[in-house]
Amino acid sequence: MRPIFKIMSRAEWAAFQAEGEFGGSAVDLADGYIHFSAPDQAQETAAKHFAGRDDLVLLTLDADVLGDKLAWEPSRGGALFPHLYRPIALNEVAAWRDLPLGVDGAPQLGDLSE
Repeated sequence: MRPIFKIMSRAEWAAFQAEGEFGGSAVDLADGYIHFSAPDQAQETAAKHFAGRDDLVLLTLDADVLGDKLAWEPSRGGALFPHLYRPIALNEVAAWRDLPLGVDGAPQLGDLSE
């Protein structure tokens, strides 16, 4: 498995579970693809884009099963980030968990190598 991660609100996760598919957050829809992070990018993404949010979940997906609509494209500082150009199906989510806030106000993702 080659894990990639999606941070979303609990409300988005509940809607995703109810509908069986996630087309993206407002930012994803505006950009035309679903934003993900690799293990070495996810904590920085959480701190940069989700600081102060205590209503978040972390989804884990396997990049190897997402098909040819997953592209690794330059973003922050030229690093390649995974972007998915289609909705996510619920059965593609390998795992999920709530994200606690750290003392610095950033969501704490913990060890992503598991």
